[in-house]
Amino acid sequence: MSQTLLRVEDLHVTFGISPQGAMPWTKPLPLHAVNGVSFDLKAGETLGIVGESGCGKSTLARAVMRMVPASGKALWLGQDLLKLSKTTLKETRRDIQMIFQDPLASLNPRMTIGQIIAEPLNTHSPDLSADEVKAAVQEMMTRVGLLPNLVNRYPHEFSGGQCQRIGIARALILKPKLIICDEPVSALDVSIQAQVINLLMELQEELGLSLIFIAHDLSVVKHISTRIMVLYLGNEMEVADAAALTENPRHPYTQALISAVPIPDPGQERGKTRIMLEGDLPSPINPPSGCVFRTRCPKAQNRCAEKKPALTGDGHQVACWFPDD
Repeated sequence: MSQTLLRVEDLHVTFGISPQGAMPWTKPLPLHAVNGVSFDLKAGETLGIVGESGCGKSTLARAVMRMVPASGKALWLGQDLLKLSKTTLKETRRDIQMIFQDPLASLNPRMTIGQIIAEPLNTHSPDLSADEVKAAVQEMMTRVGLLPNLVNRYPHEFSGGQCQRIGIARALILKPKLIICDEPVSALDVSIQAQVINLLMELQEELGLSLIFIAHDLSVVKHISTRIMVLYLGNEMEVADAAALTENPRHPYTQALISAVPIPDPGQERGKTRIMLEGDLPSPINPPSGCVFRTRCPKAQNRCAEKKPALTGDGHQVACWFPDD
């Protein structure tokens, strides 16, 4: 049985938001970005996280990295990341790295790519000599498909796909156990997306990495993930193995997301049934009572407004009072 690297328990992230035009002394309103999310991640596994924009995917990732304040537990090999001292957290971050959504904006334009990739080594392994750092950088550039002789160029001289490869090299240079990928291909062309996804999968197999892969495109997440978690308004709707969730979705929200995935065959695409969700995503400042999805759910009944359904099931978990109906 694979070792459990990360266990998140009842994670909450709440921000204080001042209403537009409010006076400085007005009490901020609570915005519930992540509301009681729990999951496990095992060694070598890829957990895909999907949902609409604004559902809390990136906030969840940043909470695990302790980049935003959060409550609950985020246990990394038994240690709660949310309670570690700054010194211990810095040591732990050798094992947990992140790839960001915008490949160019995540790179310092004043640094060469050699300096960018070497920066984690300079921070966490200051005892390495300049020659050792240079050798490690060139080896990692080769591994992610970049020519080592480009080491002295700047980020603006590269394409979006190449910049994302630089970001991947920077994340891998410390040989971490977990990489959190925060929509790493959403800003790229489709053909480049495939190259980056295939590169991540090759590196995962070669290095034994665990991944948390965040995206809003279920077709991309299905291709790379072992398991998939569906978020809506900061709440877990469904969690299951990738094949089970995409072939037999049980939650109405997951069914709607899957129906929106385009089919390459034009005939099948024209003939498929689309599930259209009514209305807009509710405000996380004033979420609906009971099931947060009920205001857009075609199956909603009175019970859905009275009590929030728990995430239940053996293996294939779903938070719905009327799954499969």
